[in-house]
Amino acid sequence: MVWGLLAMRIAVGSDFIGLELKTALVAALKPNPQVESLEDIGVLTQEDKRDYPDIGFALATKIAEGKADRGLLVCGTGIGMAISANKVQGIRAATTHDPYSLERAILSNNCQVICMGARVITVELAKLLIAQWLEYSFDSAGPSSAKVAKIDKFDFRNA
Repeated sequence: MVWGLLAMRIAVGSDFIGLELKTALVAALKPNPQVESLEDIGVLTQEDKRDYPDIGFALATKIAEGKADRGLLVCGTGIGMAISANKVQGIRAATTHDPYSLERAILSNNCQVICMGARVITVELAKLLIAQWLEYSFDSAGPSSAKVAKIDKFDFRNA
């Protein structure tokens, strides 16, 4: 395991389906000393029916602009949020529902955004994964760095 960053700026977001899980994860993140700041992109109430792509785009844009270090997105499955976040140039997002995929999302793929599905994962497992997530950081000199560089080069080919 590569130990994590200190003082991370975290952005979180969900649609109304993921609100309850996001709220539980925010409560778990707040007391963590590795979390310098925590910004909730929304939704904040069950009445807010914004579409998940709008939340995914907004959160990923914050990270792409350097206003947050990592992001957590929650919807029904996590898949729609991951697809949406990945449309923002420079962002790598992955749906993670188990310890190994979470680990590889960070250590092998340098994902800045993880996504979860409120209809797929239990609150208890999600909290465990969030604690592990804060402990991982990508090794820019490690064996996966050349692969991530290829992804970035392709992503920015027309920028």
